[in-house]
Amino acid sequence: MSAPGTREAEVLVVGSGIAGCAAALGAAREGAEVLLVTKAERPEDAATDWAQGGIATARGDPESLKEDIIAASDGTADEEAVDVLVSEADSAVRDVLVETLDVPFDGPDGSFDYAREAAHSEERILHVDASTGEHVLRPFLNYLDDHDRIEILEDTAALDLVTHEGRVYGAVLDTTPDGEPAPAGEPVYAGATILATGGIGACYGRSTNPEGATGDGIAMAALAGADVADMEFVQFHPTAYAPPEGDGNSFLVSEAVRGVGAVLANGEGERFMPEYHEDAELAPRDVVARAVAREREHTGEVVLDVSGLDFRAEFPDLAALCDEAGVDLPEIPVAPTQHFLCGGIDVDLHGRASLARLYAVGECARTGVHGANRLGSTSLLEGLVWGLRAGADAAGKPPETVEAPELLDRDPDLPDRFAAEKFIRLQRVMDEYVGLQRSPDGLRRAGAVLRRLKGEVDAYVRTRTSRSLYELRNAAVTALLVTRAAADNPESVGCHHVVEDEQAEAEATAD
Repeated sequence: MSAPGTREAEVLVVGSGIAGCAAALGAAREGAEVLLVTKAERPEDAATDWAQGGIATARGDPESLKEDIIAASDGTADEEAVDVLVSEADSAVRDVLVETLDVPFDGPDGSFDYAREAAHSEERILHVDASTGEHVLRPFLNYLDDHDRIEILEDTAALDLVTHEGRVYGAVLDTTPDGEPAPAGEPVYAGATILATGGIGACYGRSTNPEGATGDGIAMAALAGADVADMEFVQFHPTAYAPPEGDGNSFLVSEAVRGVGAVLANGEGERFMPEYHEDAELAPRDVVARAVAREREHTGEVVLDVSGLDFRAEFPDLAALCDEAGVDLPEIPVAPTQHFLCGGIDVDLHGRASLARLYAVGECARTGVHGANRLGSTSLLEGLVWGLRAGADAAGKPPETVEAPELLDRDPDLPDRFAAEKFIRLQRVMDEYVGLQRSPDGLRRAGAVLRRLKGEVDAYVRTRTSRSLYELRNAAVTALLVTRAAADNPESVGCHHVVEDEQAEAEATAD
């Protein structure tokens, strides 16, 4: 039974990207009353809104998509999970995106213009220009706004899970912005809690993720005792715009651009990808990212040459971004940038975590679909499929109350520079030692620094609180999980690339 005056939801969803929206929809379709909370000022702060390339489909041939997913993962993807994804891909896309939301995918006269991206063996990706994510997420949120069983709370951060004896009973939510003297949070009790908090981009100096991607769900789940897996598999996108030194304004240059014929050239004007892989620019992301990094080191620059296509007509949104940044088309300077976490909270085929009544979907979850390296344009699909499955499974569980964690009052005098300085320190360590290439000694150094940093943050959390401090705590926990997992895996596979200490030292000296 629930105590009088407490806030409840049958299903609590934390996060408002495609995975969180799909989970809310899946639960509501089963008759559950859903509370969806998001710290984003929607929708621009959600990773889904930033997704460019598109959403993969099976296009009637699930076996072909399965083969490409497993090949891109370097043979490490979980076949049972991949079977779920490819078998439900077309029906989920048709049901939600086409029939329910009427997403205006590119294509003439009601047909679809399927695109191809790196490591895909055929054209099977639905897209809307190079801004597919916003054309999916915005109508999705509008649809949920009008749903009788779904309530959405914006500018609301989850601070901690409410747990007791291996079961999750909800979460402590912060609905008050930093700087206000109100209490830092209130418990919301739920029959089931679904984490859909996105990625970990804030752990790195440059990322294609929104600023709020601080690993919140992963950290909260891990601190509560949930299992995490594959945390070492951090994918770097090979073609993010590389601005001039000192200018931090970067943006993703979609894989779809390479899919229609753009080529990579080094600082000497030479196309180089055919020397690295038989699929050249359409090789798996980890292969292309390492090749771009190496060519940048040896020749000073890598550009994506779009002269072979009608770039402005085919990618008007990207062309506009290039114009704003002062890019001298047709050559776009690019560099690898942190993009996606293939691991996360370990979940089963219905998104269930190791703690009872806890689910995770989207980038914060490790479903096993991606293994050591994600195939392009499968993130939206995974979020959609697992969101629907988790939401449906989570419905029908009544909320109950237990004692919630005690929270301190917000400290309005907490200096913002504390969090800012610690974030800069964290990002420098991750960029230097836990990036595209790792070494045993570098990972040991990173682990030592991150442990000290986490201790400093924990000392603050015990005496005062703020939303930004919790985000810093979450990023520190997540960075440490990534580093430990990387140190525990000596095998180079997919996007986890390990070199010997001597090689790392020689390359650092050469730089």
